[in-house]
Amino acid sequence: MKTVLRFSILMAMVFSSCKSLPDPATMEQWKQEVRDVERDFSAMAGEAGIREAFIHYAADDAVLMRGDQLISGKQKIREHFQSTTSAPRDEKLSWKPDFVDVSASGDLAYTYGNYTYSYTDSTGTTVEHKGVFHTVWKRQADGSWRFVWD
Repeated sequence: MKTVLRFSILMAMVFSSCKSLPDPATMEQWKQEVRDVERDFSAMAGEAGIREAFIHYAADDAVLMRGDQLISGKQKIREHFQSTTSAPRDEKLSWKPDFVDVSASGDLAYTYGNYTYSYTDSTGTTVEHKGVFHTVWKRQADGSWRFVWD
């Protein structure tokens, strides 16, 4: 009997220490937060410019992959954008996530979807590129979401 009681107490302690998953409403709230920040990020890119938006929404430890180059840290991202030549004429970038998921702990999320990048070249022709993006988001200490991978 003592063995059963000890085992029961031990199992109660083990199960009480397990963290339960958040309820579906909380998960959906977190996903909506990330959808909203993606919308705001894309809107800022269209209104204030691509460079400003990427610098603003980058976490301090963010990493950008451009071509075959990794740009690590918000300061390096800022330097990368400042060192590039001026933006092409009528440069535009827009995107919308097709998928959003958030970790059970609510501190990491990822999105993917389609983007469109366009500009006017030196001959006056509009050039348009379409592709797929993937972004990893991290909740910051102040509760905001910033990207850590793009």
